[in-house]
Amino acid sequence: MRFDEFDFNYDVLDALDAMRFSECTPIQEKAIPLALEGRDLIAVAQTGTGKTAAYLLPVLSRLADGDFPSDAVNCIVMAPTRELAMQIDRQLEGFGYFLRVSSLAIYGGTDGATFARQQKSLLTGADVVIATPGRLIAHLQMGKVDLSKVSFFILDEADRMLDMGFYDDIMQVVKHLPEDRQTLMFSATMPPKIQQLARSILRNPAEVKLAVARPADGIHQRVALCYEPAKLPLLRHAFKTIEAKRVIVFASSKLKVKELARELRRASYKIGEMHSDLEQSRRDEVMHDFKSGRIDILVATDIVARGIDIDDITLVVNYDVPHDAEDYVHRIGRTARAGAGGEALTFVSERDSRRWTEIERFLGKPVERLSIPEEIGRARTDKPSRHSSSDKSKSDNRGRKGRTAKRQRDNQSEDDNKAQSKSRSPRYKRKPRRKPSSDKSQSSSPHTQNPL
Repeated sequence: MRFDEFDFNYDVLDALDAMRFSECTPIQEKAIPLALEGRDLIAVAQTGTGKTAAYLLPVLSRLADGDFPSDAVNCIVMAPTRELAMQIDRQLEGFGYFLRVSSLAIYGGTDGATFARQQKSLLTGADVVIATPGRLIAHLQMGKVDLSKVSFFILDEADRMLDMGFYDDIMQVVKHLPEDRQTLMFSATMPPKIQQLARSILRNPAEVKLAVARPADGIHQRVALCYEPAKLPLLRHAFKTIEAKRVIVFASSKLKVKELARELRRASYKIGEMHSDLEQSRRDEVMHDFKSGRIDILVATDIVARGIDIDDITLVVNYDVPHDAEDYVHRIGRTARAGAGGEALTFVSERDSRRWTEIERFLGKPVERLSIPEEIGRARTDKPSRHSSSDKSKSDNRGRKGRTAKRQRDNQSEDDNKAQSKSRSPRYKRKPRRKPSSDKSQSSSPHTQNPL
């Protein structure tokens, strides 16, 4: 379906034409008509399918057509992270280029002067406010923000917000909103907690569900069963053999990210790293360098699994297996965006076998195995689910006990050999020491004379 088939405001259509947007994605095709009708909506689709445009375009069109107050906040878009809020704000600028629609992005990690400017803009009114929950709550607690005229309330990445513990913050914001608003909820998954939230804040919602939490078809997934020491040389081999211009490598912890980035820099790769220890200004700098091409490889924790808008990422590497299938989908969803293709490679060591088994079970099919060159190291041939980490721990304990017992036997044998050698050698023969005689034996001895 084409965008010009929707009943959009002409200025919205002009912006889409200028951005060369013509064909809509399945989630956009199903969600946009419902949003234009004013229905509450819960939409579920995997990351990278165009959910942002699915709610921004109908809201912008209705703001342009309708009679909404210019001195009030008319739309609230809530996002879980600063990075996603910034991404939404950039897309809003493009879609609303020909519209007289004002917008404001508010998020943490800024100074006091920025907070004051945000507060002033909220007081004077902004058509669309994109906010993270914590920063919006901070402004509400100041008591100078009026959300009583909000007509549109949108939750993006709702499942992620609940995972991050923002349920109470969302409900606190809802208390400041009018009941006759339109609420749109977008999520990548539909767990019970999302259903509970939907029942709390949506009114008779329409539902759109597309390929719930499944990777995009354009992603070529492969897995390498390997031992932990083989991961780094295997990663270097992948960089040489897979044609990739822009790469994200996901690691399990910020410590692992730092170590891996250091090793890759030594190999002369253009590396950037992203983790929670970085200041927000440094995060922005790294992302700018990655987007501009000054950095080829970004090593990161799950902090960038969502909320980055880069369409030309060609390879995603799971250096460590993610915690669950949902995180796996979001990680590899950074590639093959906007209808393009991409590669996803996962390294599975022995300790991660059980997690990978669960992910493959969720995917419903085995993932293609990557052959490991002999010079890198012997590949694991066992099935991922064959040994659990507890079994490995028990085996290691039995091995340690066996080696300890063997050393004790060897030491005892060596001591016995030495003792036998000493007993056979005449140099070490000694007469037993005679015990001192008692007084009685001394008096009875013929060689002893009593001086008295």
